Amino acid sequence: MNDRTATLSATPAHPLPGTWKLARGRALTLRPRTDGILRVAHGRLWATKDGPHGGTPFDAGDHMLEAGRSMYVRAGERVVIEAWMPAGDSHFAWDPVFETATVAAPRRRVNFSAVRQPLADLRHACALLARALAGLGTGLAQVAWQALRGRGAGRLPRRGATV
Repeated sequence: MNDRTATLSATPAHPLPGTWKLARGRALTLRPRTDGILRVAHGRLWATKDGPHGGTPFDAGDHMLEAGRSMYVRAGERVVIEAWMPAGDSHFAWDPVFETATVAAPRRRVNFSAVRQPLADLRHACALLARALAGLGTGLAQVAWQALRGRGAGRLPRRGATV
């Protein structure tokens, strides 16, 4: 047997350039002033965004990020990150995104399906209202004409009676 044994470490032997180290079990709160991308260089991070949370995975509150993964964070958004490794530390980088960059944040799509049917119902109701008002106007005009001609002074003709 060989006296030399290789030991595998959960933490890189040397600090990773351009990254911050977050010790196992430690947490850090980020409140960026500009939009940016949180990238995991080594290990695993548990990231929790403040609400409101939407229905898409991009809007979820909790994210598990492993090495090579990243997450877009908007300016002013509060994110708590925690090193989530069984042993060793995690390393992450923060890359600000300036207005000149072409990285697009995920956009929330507007869903109009909840208002389509009520809008159709309202359109139908407006058509019925217009028809009813036209009928009422015609009826009132007939009554006024009859009253002016003196035929129905004080009373309306019976239903089905000819005028």
